[in-house]
Amino acid sequence: MSFQDVEKLLEELISQQQKKVTECGVSIIPHLTEDDLLQPNDFPELEHHPFFRYEEGVLAGLYTARMALLALKKDLVS
Repeated sequence: MSFQDVEKLLEELISQQQKKVTECGVSIIPHLTEDDLLQPNDFPELEHHPFFRYEEGVLAGLYTARMALLALKKDLVS
């Protein structure tokens, strides 16, 4: 499996998780926008919702994995 394959897989996982976080947020606050999701702490309903926070944490982990992969790729190319 190449770096490209792993990058593509991570992008797909991130996209799916972003959708899941959005759907979760909208199920809690129907008028929520994508921009609102950038600052969920502005909404107490989201800030204190364990399921939303879990899904948001999964997304953060995927972003971290992508950054780690890109850093490793850069180190190997240098």
